Amino acid sequence: MTSLMHEMGARALALGIPLSVHLDLTYRCNERCVHCYLDHEDRGEMTTAEIVRVLDELADSGVFFLTLSGGEVFMRRDFFEILEHARAKLFAVKVKTNAVMVTRAKAERVAGLGVESVQVSLYSHRADVHDRITKLPGSFGRTIEGARLLRECGVKVSFANVLMKDNADDYREVRALALAMGVEYKVDPTITPMMDGGRGVLALNIDEARLAAVYADEELTRGAAVSRAAPGGPMPREEALDSVPCSAGHTLAYISPYGEVFPCVQFPYACGNVREKPFAEIWRNSPQLREVRSISLADVEGCSTCVHGGSCSRCPGLAYTEGNLRGPSIQDCERTYAITGVPSENLKRRKGVIWLVSV
Repeated sequence: MTSLMHEMGARALALGIPLSVHLDLTYRCNERCVHCYLDHEDRGEMTTAEIVRVLDELADSGVFFLTLSGGEVFMRRDFFEILEHARAKLFAVKVKTNAVMVTRAKAERVAGLGVESVQVSLYSHRADVHDRITKLPGSFGRTIEGARLLRECGVKVSFANVLMKDNADDYREVRALALAMGVEYKVDPTITPMMDGGRGVLALNIDEARLAAVYADEELTRGAAVSRAAPGGPMPREEALDSVPCSAGHTLAYISPYGEVFPCVQFPYACGNVREKPFAEIWRNSPQLREVRSISLADVEGCSTCVHGGSCSRCPGLAYTEGNLRGPSIQDCERTYAITGVPSENLKRRKGVIWLVSV
């Protein structure tokens, strides 16, 4: 399956096809998670008819993988109408939810529509910690029950465990809970900036020592690439010239509930609006997307020549919110240091002499 996915991605890149689209149906949510990067006020979401039209345009443009998310998708009363149309268009659909509003009837309907998978946000195995993060009393129990109902109906479920200061030491138990429920597990130890560029939320990020411990935990990663490994760079100049920094804007796009098009959900660089122009026209002709696509890894300041040039998962969206679309991302430098134990030159410059002495 991995080789097939790689081949699909490579062909989509060569042909300029938007293989994957993440569509947020709403920013409204029944939770108020402390780390959430969204503005939950409704500024005029797309109507059912508008979303159906956009789904038709996405299908015509060659989109295959479709993620429906929010906010909370079940806050939209037309969610199943939208989901039914998406499946009629033969998208491979992934749904992201907190599962608080999932009932048996809804779980059965999700299963009946052949959704590829459902990702459920779970922050701790301790109800008080989870509820403190979501700011919704009782949300832990309802989330677990919703996930259980989905599994009982045969839906593939995964827990997404975002780590922050409040729950940094809970990930092993959350993983154990996932295994006991027959649910997949994914840990994400990085808090991202607000969609409006606000960076105060980054104060919730776990410290360097805990970050390193997460990536070094072999039981957690089960030998995956996130465990400690040697640096994979620098990258040869010729290879860097032919390499794109990320699939964002190349084979991936994000659409907000208001029709705004971005390269990725973590890349708030406005590229057009499907309420004003068809998606295909934006995908082909947006000056902003053209700029994103013009950047090869060799153009990214200091990255291709870095000791981590061939292995760092630099996010252009994080780099953009840090102020330089063509620059490195300090958060990614910190993550790569946690994985390898080897600081990049960028990290040394940004952290300074005091940091170097301390490590």
